[in-house]
Amino acid sequence: MNIVPTALPEVLIIEPKVFGDDRGYFFESFNARNFAEATGIDAAFVQDNQSGSVAGVLRGLHYQIRHPQGKLVRVASGAILDIAVDMRRSSPNFGRHAAVELSSANRRQLWVPPGFAHGFVVKSEFAEVLYKTTDYWHPEHERSLLWNDPALGIDWGVAEPTLSAKDRDGKVLAEAESYG
Repeated sequence: MNIVPTALPEVLIIEPKVFGDDRGYFFESFNARNFAEATGIDAAFVQDNQSGSVAGVLRGLHYQIRHPQGKLVRVASGAILDIAVDMRRSSPNFGRHAAVELSSANRRQLWVPPGFAHGFVVKSEFAEVLYKTTDYWHPEHERSLLWNDPALGIDWGVAEPTLSAKDRDGKVLAEAESYG
């Protein structure tokens, strides 16, 4: 596996080793030992999630104020623009983001550490997104950062995304709960 840095040092792109021939391809989507050796992160994943969304759907930016989740995100079909925002007030990168295209074609994965908000927008006609989390979902602690907060400066590449009510009502960074 190859590890590629992003604009935020803790957010990592994981490129798996792909074996292909005239029959197709094979790759390990996750191997705990190899992940720990390559990244220095010993993550214990407790939950796998999957979503399917049509073009223009934006999900996020989500985080849990208690029980923060690390996420390892990948795309089984289609393409997304994946975003991680540093929500740690003590970090020199507080409020900054990393943006990475993940697709079934590039087979990249994104490590989003605990303490970061996460979201994505679907760039293809349809996308299936899978991600592992390091903690369980606790809806009472879930928060949404407003996707189009000018303070974040995120170029999502869509003017009018399809949003849930929760995402439409997200908080701007200046008013959002954050980590110490």
